[in-house]
Amino acid sequence: MAAALAEQVATGDFWTALGQTLRGWALGLAVAMAAGVAAGVVIGSVPFLRAATASTIEFLRPVPSVALIPLVVLLYGSRPQSALVLVIYAAFWQVLVQVLHGVADVDPVVRDTARSYRFSRRAVVRTVLWPTAMPYVVTGFRLAAAVALILEITAELIIGVPGLGRAIGVAQSSGAVAATYALVIVVGLIGVTVNASARAVERRALRWHTSVRRDLS
Repeated sequence: MAAALAEQVATGDFWTALGQTLRGWALGLAVAMAAGVAAGVVIGSVPFLRAATASTIEFLRPVPSVALIPLVVLLYGSRPQSALVLVIYAAFWQVLVQVLHGVADVDPVVRDTARSYRFSRRAVVRTVLWPTAMPYVVTGFRLAAAVALILEITAELIIGVPGLGRAIGVAQSSGAVAATYALVIVVGLIGVTVNASARAVERRALRWHTSVRRDLS
């Protein structure tokens, strides 16, 4: 298997597939983060919006991304857009729910005090809401990063979107067992790297937070 892995690494197709997988994962995660944070802050800050969207969120959130595969195949076929939609859908809910929890965790006394001092809405978000929601946002990022990678590989494997997942499918269908497991190992290593990187981002972004300081002590 080590020989198969070395053989794969020596080919240009492997690096092309690796780049396609990482690009799809990063783009989907970035879009999901931006949309999830924006939607979470807006919905969580307005009680009416939160009440009005609660049932919709709870209805859509449990729907697995793989259930959308027939739809994205119909719309985009095996193009990268299919994987992108699945990645964004799966990662978006991870971020949105965490941001909603973070906004709801804001101390009402602090929020009312800011309003009594006539803080602008932007200043309230920057000085009161965001510091409270930040740990939740980072947790959402860490969860979304792992989910996005899973959906990217799944889309490549099932739909045939270019990337490592499709390479695994091609190797499996051609009976190249060693190459198949070599690529699976690569995917596993990517997952470990993604998790370690997300943890590093979490520690750096929350270096002021008591939970991180306790870990470092």
